[in-house]
Amino acid sequence: MNLLFIGDVVGENGCRFLQKKLPGIKRELGIDITVINGENSANGNGITRDSADMLFRAGADVITTGNHAFQRRNDLDLFGNECIVRPANYSDACPGKGYTILDMGASRAAVVNLQGVLFMEPLANPFDTMDALLPEIDTPVIFVDFHAEATSEKKAMGHYLAGRVTAVLGTHTHVQTADACILGGHTGYITDAGMTGAEESVLGLETQAAVDRLHLHVPVRAAESENPCMLNGVVIEYDKKCGKCTKITPLIMR
Repeated sequence: MNLLFIGDVVGENGCRFLQKKLPGIKRELGIDITVINGENSANGNGITRDSADMLFRAGADVITTGNHAFQRRNDLDLFGNECIVRPANYSDACPGKGYTILDMGASRAAVVNLQGVLFMEPLANPFDTMDALLPEIDTPVIFVDFHAEATSEKKAMGHYLAGRVTAVLGTHTHVQTADACILGGHTGYITDAGMTGAEESVLGLETQAAVDRLHLHVPVRAAESENPCMLNGVVIEYDKKCGKCTKITPLIMR
């Protein structure tokens, strides 16, 4: 079977580009499950009812998030939808759940969301969180969106979960990495799946505002870039019986 994982979708432009391209990609590649990171899908970051609806209408089966999950306080009820997940190492008092299980009749697949702690918020240890979660998940097909800043933390998580999950797919840094591989002959891995949004931008945002903020160290509101978009992601081929990843293929569409 084939799972398509789409890296961080940025703003309305990214959502609309996804809506144009995703149906054709799914048909051409024979995609069975589509997972999309949507934590930046609202203009100005975060996720809203409108941006989540755009992602589902584009073809998402599950939406993962990250450190901007709760950015839009008026839309927190979104996390009552079992197909929208937030990092599992957030407090249990937070809205929503850290994983969901898709029942496709002949097989089941779990999608887990985790957040790193290096250079990010001091959340619960993501390694310990996964150890606690795995006994709860009654399918060998497990995909992990690890939303983290440090490449070292992502690499370590990939090796830590090798042989125990189907794939560990990094998000958050918006730049697709060139290290897609299969760890331990079982677990698909990429440090970052990339971004779906304006290609000529700074992480999907208007370039001059981002440059001014970093160069001059003054508060600047960086709007979403209006430049032409690209789509980044990975396709995971896997065995639905044992959960083994048999192939991982990066995807870039301009």
